[in-house]
Amino acid sequence: MQARSAAERREALVELYREVSACARCPLHQGRTKVVFGAGNADADLMFVGEAPGQQEDLQGLPFVGRAGKLLDQLLGEVGLERVDVFITNVLKSRPPGNRDPEPEEIDACKPYLHKQVELIEPRVICTLGNFATKLLTRSQRGITGVHGRPQVHELGGRAVRVFPIYHPAAALRSTKTLEELREDFRRLSELLEEPPPVPIGAVAPMAAIAVEPAPEPPQINLFD
Repeated sequence: MQARSAAERREALVELYREVSACARCPLHQGRTKVVFGAGNADADLMFVGEAPGQQEDLQGLPFVGRAGKLLDQLLGEVGLERVDVFITNVLKSRPPGNRDPEPEEIDACKPYLHKQVELIEPRVICTLGNFATKLLTRSQRGITGVHGRPQVHELGGRAVRVFPIYHPAAALRSTKTLEELREDFRRLSELLEEPPPVPIGAVAPMAAIAVEPAPEPPQINLFD
């Protein structure tokens, strides 16, 4: 299949946004104020996937705009990044009542949208924030405590992608120890982004690939110019 240009992928992402905005696959659509599709650079090398929208996200239609979002902004700034450099989304696109945990049928309903986002954005690294995103994208039931800060390679969106599980910023707001571990994991992001693309699952890496230089970064594009 011929690779799509950044502009073509951006157009497809906007179409996906329209589809998600009208989604009624699970009962959560009945109580939402706004769908929270995601925001940021639609051609980002780095993508963050959280759990579900909270109250402020539901009201504004944007991800991570509450206290956890402010901490995420701070951590990005500490490593020389801003929101415009990354794409941020959640496993669920609608807020669960009372900010309860996502239920399996809700995750199943939203999962195709997340996988399509990964396919269209083509990130080099996906940071999964907390248990739900980590378990979904790594296809493992191992909790975040045991896997945070350990990059993994998984096939997502038809490509081999580095998945980097880290703590959810909301957990870091409750624990100084967790905050320091999260901050340490953030410091590894620039190193991960500089690594060559991972070898597809099941493929044998040619010796020449070890020293290959990363491809030049494509022009950045934003989703809702």
